[in-house]
Amino acid sequence: MRWLITKALLFLMVIMTSGCTIQPNPLFPPLKDEQTRSIFLVNHGWHAGIVIRRIDIRQPEWPSLNIFTHMDYLEIGWGDKDYYTSPDPGPGLAVKALLLPTSSVLHLVGFRGPPKSYFPHNEMIRIELSVPGFEQMIHQISKSFSRDKSGTAVRLGPGNYGYSWFYASEETYHLCKTCNTWSATILQTAGCPITHASTVNSLMSQARRFGKVILEK
Repeated sequence: MRWLITKALLFLMVIMTSGCTIQPNPLFPPLKDEQTRSIFLVNHGWHAGIVIRRIDIRQPEWPSLNIFTHMDYLEIGWGDKDYYTSPDPGPGLAVKALLLPTSSVLHLVGFRGPPKSYFPHNEMIRIELSVPGFEQMIHQISKSFSRDKSGTAVRLGPGNYGYSWFYASEETYHLCKTCNTWSATILQTAGCPITHASTVNSLMSQARRFGKVILEK
């Protein structure tokens, strides 16, 4: 077990130190007079949540918005099912999530008022997206939800805080695809100039280059 953990950590170090060339993307940044959509990246210490204004989500394939109609914003997170949903996750669940391909979940949190009031003690970065980039991002997140035969997103149970719920995800969690690499991919879909991010520090440091820090940790 100790050898497997060491191997996993070495692999993560290689990923963290590897650089990727960021190609120009017509979706980002928005043009000077172009309409935009604001999203927020919230640092939770080990992963980051993506906050979206609820009324901006207009795509019909997005699930379960009916239970969030009284909310102003939605925070979306993704991660290993057992670790994320456990009330007291320990190192054993963390190692299992990294070393073995596992099931995953999405975590949706609804809240009212501005994001910086709901997360006053978390680092927060605002990112302005073009409307086409935002729509592509919403579509990409929607594809992650598992659905039943009627096409309804599979809701698993209450989330970790506030008015929140866990949903089954179609995607698999593993060493090369963690909560932070998932968030980086979602931002890439919107056109953001971001590369692979194995840790929340890597994710946030890259986002600071093209977003605006509105709360510091």
